[in-house]
Order: sequence, then structure tokens, then C-alpha cells
Amino acid sequence: MGGVKRFLQSEVGAAVLWVVGTLAMAALITPWVYLAGKHLAAAAEARHLPAMLNWLGAVCGRSKFPRFFDRCLLVSALVLLPLLLRRVTRVHLVAGAGWMGFGAPVAWNRAVFQVVIGCVISGGMLWAMGSILEMAGAYMPRSHVHALGSLLPKILIPAAAASLLEEWLFRGLLLGLWLRFSKTAAACIGTSVLFAFLHFLKPPDGGLPADPTHFLAGFDLLGKILLHFTNPLFFVTDFAMLLAAGLILAWARVRTGALWFSIGLHAGWIMAFNGFNLYHHSVPDHFLRPWGVGDNLRVGVLPMVTLALTAVVCHFAMRRFEGGVSPASR
Repeated sequence: MGGVKRFLQSEVGAAVLWVVGTLAMAALITPWVYLAGKHLAAAAEARHLPAMLNWLGAVCGRSKFPRFFDRCLLVSALVLLPLLLRRVTRVHLVAGAGWMGFGAPVAWNRAVFQVVIGCVISGGMLWAMGSILEMAGAYMPRSHVHALGSLLPKILIPAAAASLLEEWLFRGLLLGLWLRFSKTAAACIGTSVLFAFLHFLKPPDGGLPADPTHFLAGFDLLGKILLHFTNPLFFVTDFAMLLAAGLILAWARVRTGALWFSIGLHAGWIMAFNGFNLYHHSVPDHFLRPWGVGDNLRVGVLPMVTLALTAVVCHFAMRRFEGGVSPASR
């Protein structure tokens, strides 16, 4: 019991409690948020509301329960983050605090250069793989071509927002925290497991709650999500992919000493992923499915091979940006 108490009082224990608390809070509030969202959607259809509420009502109207859970998960993580930061504050004040946040100071032109290079490498290689799979018949162009105006809300804004927020949280705050009391490899693996786990919390097909408005519907969905991890196909083709991506991002953070190259890699993956999905759809009966490729470019063994090749290219590219030294190795 003493060991458990010491663990819970440690920074690692604080991070684990933050994750557990985030999951529990999201499961608790999702049914209420779902109900409120559907009421807003009905009100937006019945009468004229301000433009922002009309837009939000339309989004809520076409969103299903898992999407509400995803958004509640993000809100819960941010709401509970100050509790984690209270534990982090003590670590932040000791030597090596530069590992927290965005890392060592970098001139703005070098930061922009790192972001652009990372974006080109990751996005270019992922799109190239998609193009090869399209030539192999695994993906086909969509009959409906989206207008260029859809690129901003569907590709650029999500790429910028997610890469900045998630890199600051996972590779800036959590990895910086973990490096204060753990070896570099353990810190990178631990934060990458958290990144993959929280990033891929989705239910299996047909796993939606029977009554989304029931006060335990969120916990019902959470239980089905956790059981999904026992599926070998899901673990190998989905979870492992995000774990590998998290390891590359953490490795880039350690080698460069700052977040900018990681932000570029992350943004490039999101732009290529969303952009390719916007203009292509998968071929369900292709011979490469389900292990080789899946419904999108982040599922399957071939995307994992592309990630490995991306890591090789990053190894040589980061020689220009290296500056990270693990606190644990001092």
C-alpha cells in the first residue's frame, strides 16, 4: 500500500490520475452535452438563431454520440489540467525547466523553417503512399469534388489547432514532466502510449449506446471502447500506428530540444490525412484489406511502413536542428 501511495503522490501518478479523471468526467457529462446539443439543433431548425448558434446547431444535429464524447474528453482534459499543473509546478521550478512548454528558445525564422520542413516530410510521404495505393486500386477518387473553400475549415484549421495543442500537451508538458524523473526512452514510450490511447478512443462498429440520453450512456460507451483494445486487428492496425507516430514526435522533441519540428510533422500528417480523405474513398473488397490498408491512411501495415520510412528521413533532416539533451542523462 505504501508503494501505491507514493506512486499516486508522484508526478507519474498525477498524470495517471489526470487521465483516469478525464475519462470519468467525459463519460459523466457526455449524455447531458449530447441532449443539450440535440435541443440546440432542433431550435436552430425551428427558428432563426444568431449565425454562430445556427452553425453550432447544424454541427450538433449531424453529430453522433461518439463525437460528443470526443469533444467532452477534450474539454475534461483541459478542465482538469490545472490539477496536473499544480503537481508540475514544483518540477517546473527546478533545473531543466526548459523542457516544459515549447522547449528551448528558437529564433522565429528557424522555428518556421522547422515547422515547414516537418510538414513537408510527413505530409508528403503520407500523400505519396496514398497516391501509390490509389494506383494499386485500394482507394478511388470521390465523384463529388469539394470546393477549395472547404480546405480551410476541413484541413488547415484542424491541422494548426490540433498540432499546436496536442504537441504542447503531450510533447511539451507531459514529456517534459516525464523526463524529470525517468530515462529518455521510458519517457518517450510512456507519453506515446498515452497519446495513442487518448487519441484513438472510439467504439467498435455497432457499439453505440442504446439510449444516448441515459445518464450512464457515457460509461457504457467507454466500456465498449476499452474492450475494443482486445481486438488484435484494431491493436495492430490502428493503435500501433498512433503509438509509432507518437514515438516519432517524442523523438523529434528530444533531438531538437523544441516542439517546432514535431508541430510540423503533426500538422503535415493531419493535412495529408484529411486532404486525401476529402478527395478519395477506400475500396472495401481490395485484396490489401484489412491488414495491409484500411478505411483511411492511418490504418494498416503499409501506413506503418510509411511511418518507418518517415522516421528515417527525419533522422537525417533533424541533424540540422539537434539541440535536445535529456535531463535524465545529465
